[in-house]
Amino acid sequence: MASWKGIYFILTLFWGSFFGSIFMLGPFLPLMFVNPSWYRWINNRLVATWLTLPVALLETMFGVKVIITGDAFVPGERSVIIMNHRTRMDWMFLWNCLMRYSYLRLEKICLKASLKSVPGFENSKARSNAFAEKNGLQKYEYVLHPRTTGFTFVVDRLREGKNLDAIHDITVAYPHNIPQSEKHLLRGDFPREIHFHVHRYPIDTLPTSKEDLQLWCHKRWEEKEERLRSFYQGEKNFYFTGQSVIPPCKSELRVFVVKLLSILYWTLFSPAMCLLIYLYGLVRWYFIITIVIFVLQERIFGGLEIIELACYRLLHKQPHLNSKKNE
Repeated sequence: MASWKGIYFILTLFWGSFFGSIFMLGPFLPLMFVNPSWYRWINNRLVATWLTLPVALLETMFGVKVIITGDAFVPGERSVIIMNHRTRMDWMFLWNCLMRYSYLRLEKICLKASLKSVPGFENSKARSNAFAEKNGLQKYEYVLHPRTTGFTFVVDRLREGKNLDAIHDITVAYPHNIPQSEKHLLRGDFPREIHFHVHRYPIDTLPTSKEDLQLWCHKRWEEKEERLRSFYQGEKNFYFTGQSVIPPCKSELRVFVVKLLSILYWTLFSPAMCLLIYLYGLVRWYFIITIVIFVLQERIFGGLEIIELACYRLLHKQPHLNSKKNE
């Protein structure tokens, strides 16, 4: 049964993202066709303001405790984060970790489309074990077997363009309750504690061949399995690794202030936009037209990121063609 906490959490996030997309991101859409780099710079920061909202609600309103151990993040470093998945909501809980290291505006999530319909960890574990049996691999109890094709592709492409500094291997664990899906959050079943253990690997320590990189990734998941076994069968923390809590690059006071400002801003933002729509006809027309644009671009092109990438390629290709003509 849904609880008031769950309903408040879901509706606050939904209305914030809905009105934020229209009234914060919408006005900058034309910039995408003129200068995609500027558009991306602004877009990242606007989106990051919304990403602070679930962090603020989880920790300030619902008392979720976050503990981070292991290696520190380097602010501004270009990295690929690999993480085990224990619930459908791991990607959102990760924001609680990243906000403390100024990574929210830089984070991009890569998920297979099929994961949208994954029913839960236990069902996925059955599929993972079937995959392991078919391929002669070890069956896991606490993690799912990684599909290494996407990992090797992303690492190889970023390394080719010299856009990768490190790999951050994050192990996430829940010592108490483990909400498996959005339904659990709607019922008010928020995790009491979330533990993140971070291991940083400089890019020059990784193997270069695709096959060795796949083996490297499998090795990391074997280590995660053992680490999580020790976590759940022991005192339910990662202190046994010998690495203590990482000091965040932002002080906890600063994090607390950001969370309070986020709740205040987004609590006022959505009602304020509703008031503007009610009072001004011009705002109503803008509201309707922007919704139509968002719906059409999604159905025709498959998302704004597709259009943005096409604009970037077109604008960066044009100077190259002009230079060839001049030759």
